[in-house]
Amino acid sequence: MKLNEAIPILKSACKRPFGELFAGHPVDLITNKGHAGQLLLKYIGIGLDSNLTDFEDGELKTNKAGANGEPLETMFITQISENIDTFIRTNPLPFEESNLYKKTRNLVYLPVVKNSEIAADWYFTDCIHIQINKGSKIYNKISEDYYAICNGLKHHINNSKDGLIHTTNGPNYIQVRSKDSKPYHPIYSAHYKRYISDKNHALYFMKTFMRAALSNQI
Repeated sequence: MKLNEAIPILKSACKRPFGELFAGHPVDLITNKGHAGQLLLKYIGIGLDSNLTDFEDGELKTNKAGANGEPLETMFITQISENIDTFIRTNPLPFEESNLYKKTRNLVYLPVVKNSEIAADWYFTDCIHIQINKGSKIYNKISEDYYAICNGLKHHINNSKDGLIHTTNGPNYIQVRSKDSKPYHPIYSAHYKRYISDKNHALYFMKTFMRAALSNQI
């Protein structure tokens, strides 16, 4: 399915309580943060798979928000363990070839309000479509973030006392930080020929990105 085909369905899902939208929803919505997005994909007729993006040409994201859509958390983009060396080798993979760009170049995200202990009362506030076209202001900012993060990760590996990567923020919208649970999954670098992290890490949008999108500043 193309992203544009799904947008009318996604917009129709907004402002509707989960109890109505996802009849018979599982109770683990409270503990599994990613389940709302999974249910939404099923709602629009897309099965869960291992493809890089949810749609043929784009990605769906949900993010915990206040009643006005204000982001309450950072927003997960993608894990970095499987392609860590594309970030930390001498010459990083060009941004336009990176998974970060592939995951974000055509993106729709829905802020989700979880201000009730009953998951059936939760709802999506809005459907926000963001296209990151080459040469655009947003493209340049995220590209800047990408290369800053590549340099930052290498700096940690080469200069930190433990020789491991740590939380690294770009100057605009993107960060890398740990995303794992026990038993942890250390990251091995073929480039450095050693482990460069004691747990898994992932790319995230910082709250600045969602705020800019909400205010039409992207």
